[in-house]
Amino acid sequence: MNTIFNEIKKERTTQDIKWGVQNHSQIEWCAILGEEVGEVQKAALETHFNYITNKTDDYRKELIQVAAVAVAMIECYDRQKHTHL
Repeated sequence: MNTIFNEIKKERTTQDIKWGVQNHSQIEWCAILGEEVGEVQKAALETHFNYITNKTDDYRKELIQVAAVAVAMIECYDRQKHTHL
């Protein structure tokens, strides 16, 4: 399990390097998360229906990204909550 959490942490770092600290609204975060979940679904469908071979690796990669976005959402929520106290 530590390996998975390390991968999520690495992806969070990658996201921050690429996008900087993100302070979106809740609805914007939901749209971002939804897009990432859509990529998981696409990889699963392509694997299931054999559209593209070796999509299982993409499926796992996308799941890590979903988890990292969820963490970013929580981080943003906590930042916004503390600034409104």
